[in-house]
Amino acid sequence: MQSNNINLSYVFSRKPNAAALIKGNQEYKSITGRVLFYQLRGTVLIKSEFYGLPQGVQKCSYPVFGFHIHDGTACTGTKDNPFEDADGHYNPGGCVHPYHAGDMPPIFGADGRAISVFLSNRFNVSEVIGKAVILHAQPDDFTTQPSGNSGKMIACGIIKRNN
Repeated sequence: MQSNNINLSYVFSRKPNAAALIKGNQEYKSITGRVLFYQLRGTVLIKSEFYGLPQGVQKCSYPVFGFHIHDGTACTGTKDNPFEDADGHYNPGGCVHPYHAGDMPPIFGADGRAISVFLSNRFNVSEVIGKAVILHAQPDDFTTQPSGNSGKMIACGIIKRNN
């Protein structure tokens, strides 16, 4: 009988199949991070680390950020929308939100930092190489179409294959 357990120590001892280095826009210059993609059998393990995140200043205003893979291949844009060229959510199946292949769990900030680890079976690593990973200013509401009303794009990185 085959085990479906995932040994995280083993997975994280390996080099990821792909990674995106995250940088904030001009308004959020302090944001840095990385998103690592590990191809497993039938699923992808995604590990993200963020630093320099905006912090909540009022009671019960803990920072929560929308987090998505977008269809675009560049972290460029205009003064008003610095990551406009990241385009919309990665959605090759034409699904409604939050069932896009690029819809990922929100990022919960803690003292300007965040770490997230989760599994996805919505894509393979090879399918997202060259795509943009976006951190949004607001949490995804998982309802509003087409993108969850998660606010402006505050940080971006391009997924690159690790050689």
